[in-house]
Amino acid sequence: MSNIKFSGLKGQALAIKNKDIPSLKEFQDVIPDYYLKCDTKTSLKYLLQTTLIQSFVVAIGLSIPFTVKMIPIWIIYSILSGTTAMGFWVIAHECGHGAFSKNKTLEILTGYSLHSLLLVPYFSWQRSHAVHHRFTNNVTNGETHVPLVIKGNGVTEKIGGEKELHFSNKIGKKNYGILQLILHLIFGWPAYLLTGSTGGIKYGTSNHFWPTKPFSKVLWPSIWAKKVWISDIGVALTLLGIFICIFKYGFLPVIAMYIGPLIVVNSWLVVYTWLHHTDSDVPHLSNEEFSFMRGAFLSIDRPYGKILNFLHHNIGSSHVVHHVCPTIPHYHAKKATLIVKKAFKKAYLFNPDPIPKALWNIACNCIAVKSDINGERYIWQSSYKKKY
Repeated sequence: MSNIKFSGLKGQALAIKNKDIPSLKEFQDVIPDYYLKCDTKTSLKYLLQTTLIQSFVVAIGLSIPFTVKMIPIWIIYSILSGTTAMGFWVIAHECGHGAFSKNKTLEILTGYSLHSLLLVPYFSWQRSHAVHHRFTNNVTNGETHVPLVIKGNGVTEKIGGEKELHFSNKIGKKNYGILQLILHLIFGWPAYLLTGSTGGIKYGTSNHFWPTKPFSKVLWPSIWAKKVWISDIGVALTLLGIFICIFKYGFLPVIAMYIGPLIVVNSWLVVYTWLHHTDSDVPHLSNEEFSFMRGAFLSIDRPYGKILNFLHHNIGSSHVVHHVCPTIPHYHAKKATLIVKKAFKKAYLFNPDPIPKALWNIACNCIAVKSDINGERYIWQSSYKKKY
């Protein structure tokens, strides 16, 4: 383990044993039953909250002149508007998990509408995200942010770790970190939707808009292929609306009011998925070592602060609980997290590193994984050695 650059977790994740991981029943026994249930009125209240905040931000945007000279101001506006709009993403995400309402028609219509407006195919992502939850940090069957493996067997693992480590060594760790931040935060989300980038090797080159050949069909079995096409309708209608706005108002206003903020929303999504399932001393697991609860407890909570937690409905500070039981609505997840933190001290992971520091750490040091002596866990390697 001498090649590991420990983060604020200080090696805690590597010290966890299977006996430290609670069973699902043990988890449910410490969580009050009403925490596990959603309330439609409460969920709608948070949707209204985000809507009012975003309406205020949009009003600010409409007061800024659409001129080239104002581009620096529009960049600031994109960061602000994209950050507040991320609240819609989180609510749509809860709809996909069944954590918004017992009225499933209302839940689907809400999630479908919100995700479509953000150019996200609702049912497609619901399916791939469910796979991600089922196999969190599984180096074989995982979905999204599955690492490259050093000396993998080439059949069930993503080989290429040696090459990536050599590339990092060649351009320098700092340059490699900058490159990874750009690739992940700017291009990561569209690359995932279109090609399954960072997904597990089991699922091949997938496309969230096209569930059949020439792309892999593994993620879209049975009725899910039909649901992908249904998802495309919502995205297509949003694109049509965008083109109509460009024709009516011009390209610059659409970039300023929609495309810029959307890029920021996508970046926030990558920040959450990347940071909460990747850390320099958080392992990935072989099939033999993996269990649902073991993978779920490898999720990492992080400190986003009161403002971001308010705007993003605590998605980053209650991610462990969310992975164990994704039907817990966000307004109960925060309280449930306090219980889990106390009840399962050895298993619960919270990294106190500031978010910028954490991003820089994983961008520079989470390059490829190598199996340990027993072949049960895959540990991050951050430097290149020819003996690999």
